[in-house]
Amino acid sequence: MSRVGKYPVTVPSGVDVAVVDRVLTTKGKLGTMSLPLTDYVDAEIEGNQVTIRPRTNESQARMMWGTTRALLAAMVQGVSVGYTKTLEITGTGFRASVQGKNLVINLGFSHDVVYPVPPGITITTPRPTAITLAGVDKRQVGQVAAEIRRYRPPEPYKGKGVKYEGEQIRRKEGKKK
Repeated sequence: MSRVGKYPVTVPSGVDVAVVDRVLTTKGKLGTMSLPLTDYVDAEIEGNQVTIRPRTNESQARMMWGTTRALLAAMVQGVSVGYTKTLEITGTGFRASVQGKNLVINLGFSHDVVYPVPPGITITTPRPTAITLAGVDKRQVGQVAAEIRRYRPPEPYKGKGVKYEGEQIRRKEGKKK
């Protein structure tokens, strides 16, 4: 039995959830998201709660039960509050700025890294060493943050590079004489 799937998803005020032709659609102040339901689960809307139930007792149905419930909860939070992730840049001369629809990052390479901002994501640079990503889709915000971090992950000796806010970098001791 799924420990995640058995809990209903509470829908806050201002968010509409509908199931039409096995497609679960959430609509809120930040946008609209949809999730096609698999053949293993059903969704029931009762008042301000949505319950996901497996159709059979197969192992695949029980797996999709918890997964679908987690995806629905992420969609509801995304259209009502949204998701943000902050990246910190550490290193001498390392900085970032938004120019038009591109994020331009100077990471110590011979050239600036130009990252095109995907649709659905808002990128701001509150200061030159911080990048804030915001969006409705939790997966997309995390993916964009991982792609930006991949250009120069933090190294263990001086900690230079791009890291998530609050991320602990395991530091190594340098050479000894």
